[in-house]
Amino acid sequence: MVISSSPNGDRIALIQEKRLIEYHFEEKGTKFNVGDIYLGSVKKLSEGLNAAFVDIGHEKDAFLHYLDLGPQVKTLNKFTASLLTQKNASYRMGSYKAEADIDKLGKITQVLTKNQQILVQVSKEPISSKGPRLACELSLAGRYLVLCPFSQSGVNVSRKISDRDERNRLSKIVSAVKPEHCSIIVRTVAAGKTSEELLKDLDNLVKKWEDGIKVLRNAKPRDIVIGEMNRASSILRDLLNASFDSITCDSEEMFYDIKNYIHEIAPEKEKIVKLHAGKQKLFEQTGIEKQLKTLFGKTVSLPSGGYLVIEHTEALHVIDVNSGSSATHNAMEDQESTALKVNLEAIREIARQLRLRDLGGIICIDFIDQRKIDNKKRVYDEMRKELAGERAKHTVLPLSKFGVMQITRQRVRPDIAVVTTESCPTCGGTGTISASISVSDIVEQNLDYVLRKQNEKKISVHLHPYLYAYFTKGIMSKQMSWFLKYGKWISIQKDSSLGVVDFKLINQNGDEIALL
Repeated sequence: MVISSSPNGDRIALIQEKRLIEYHFEEKGTKFNVGDIYLGSVKKLSEGLNAAFVDIGHEKDAFLHYLDLGPQVKTLNKFTASLLTQKNASYRMGSYKAEADIDKLGKITQVLTKNQQILVQVSKEPISSKGPRLACELSLAGRYLVLCPFSQSGVNVSRKISDRDERNRLSKIVSAVKPEHCSIIVRTVAAGKTSEELLKDLDNLVKKWEDGIKVLRNAKPRDIVIGEMNRASSILRDLLNASFDSITCDSEEMFYDIKNYIHEIAPEKEKIVKLHAGKQKLFEQTGIEKQLKTLFGKTVSLPSGGYLVIEHTEALHVIDVNSGSSATHNAMEDQESTALKVNLEAIREIARQLRLRDLGGIICIDFIDQRKIDNKKRVYDEMRKELAGERAKHTVLPLSKFGVMQITRQRVRPDIAVVTTESCPTCGGTGTISASISVSDIVEQNLDYVLRKQNEKKISVHLHPYLYAYFTKGIMSKQMSWFLKYGKWISIQKDSSLGVVDFKLINQNGDEIALL
C-alpha cells in the first residue's frame, strides 16, 4: 500500500507485483462515508416508493427504503427516543425489551412519522445528483467481527470459512460472549484466531458503540454519532494479511496513525509501515503516477496489442474489446483462436479496471465475436474466476448470442475518475503556444531573483520530464552552469503532473516559492 497525502486529501494505491490494482481518493473533511451513523430527521414519507427522505445534513435528503429499516427498527427507535428525552435512560442494549419485528410487507407510514428523529447509517455515499442511501440495520465492523446492535439473528459465520469444525468453534466462542439484543457476524479473517483475539475485537466494538451512544444524549438532528475510520485504515482492516509486505506514507501524521492502528490489529506487521523521506514525490518514485495516467483513460491497452474502450453513461458502463494490432501479429492463427486469446487477456484487465475505477451498477462488455459454445463458456468461467475475490457484491451473466456480457456490481461510492488529459497551460486549449524553449529563460529569471534577492539557501526546481532532460543533459548542462554561476548545486526533480512549460521552485522547508 502506498499513501500520498496533500492538503486536498489522501491518495491510496494498492500495488501487487508492481501493478496498480486498487486506487482510492479521500478528500479532507469528507462527510457521509459508508458506515457513518447519524441522528437523522424524517422530512418526507413517500407511500408510492414505500420510503422516507431523511435529513442528515447533505444538500439532498437521504433515501431510506422500508426494506432497509430492519426487523427490529421499533426497538431501535424506542432506544433512540429514550436517550433523547430521558436524562437517566440506560445506553446499554440489554436494558430494553425487544419489540415485535415489523411486517416484511408493511408500509413506511406504519413505522415512521414526519419529523421523527431516528438513528441511521450511510449504506451508499452520495452519487451524482442523488443523496446518500441509508439503513436502520446498524453495523460496526471490526478486524474479525461485525457487531449488529438490535438484531436478533444470533451469530453468523462467513460462508467463505468452509471447514465445518472451524465454523462450529468460532460460533461457540462468539455465542458465549455475545451481548444481549445484538447479532454478530464472524468475518473470514477470523479463521484460526484465538478466543482472546476475538474477545478483544468484540470489546473494542462494544466500547465504540457505547461511546457513540453517549454522544447521542446531547446530539441534535444532522449530528454524526459514530464515524467510520479513515479510508486507509478501513482498507487495512478488511485486507491486511500475510501477503502485505510494505505500507509507505509520505505524511508523518498518516504514518503514525497507520502505525498505531497496525500495532492494535496486527503488531507483527508494524515493521512494514515506512515513512517516505526521498526528495522525489512518492507516487512518482513508485511509478504510480505514470500508471494512473495510462490506466484511467478512455482507451486501455492490452499486452498483445488489443485494447479496451471504456465509456460511462448515466445508466450503465460500456466496455468494448478490440483486437487491434494483435490480429496482425497472430496472422498464422485462425479468427476464433485470436478472438479467444484477446478476450481472455481482456478479462484480466477488465476485472482490474472494475476494481481500480470502482465501477458500479450495470456493466455491459462487448467481447470479440466467437462461434464455438465452449469458447463462450470459457470466457464466462474466466470472468467469474477473476471476480471471485471481489469485496463488492456482483453478478455475472453468460454471454448473449450477440457476444455481450452483463455484470452488475455493488455501487456504494462514486466512481473513481482520474483526469488523464492535459490542457496546455499557455494556450488554454487554442492549439498554439509560445516557443517552449523560452521557459528556460523564465526559469533562470526566477531562479536568479530568488537566489540574489531572497537569499534562499537551498532550492529545488520541479519540471516536466521533457524539460528535466533538457536542463540536465550533457556535462555542461544548464544545471552545471547554475552551479558555476551561483556557487551552489540546484536540485532538479521530475514531476509528470506538471504541464510541459510549467515549473515550481521549492525551498528547503518544502514550501513552494511564489514566481515572478
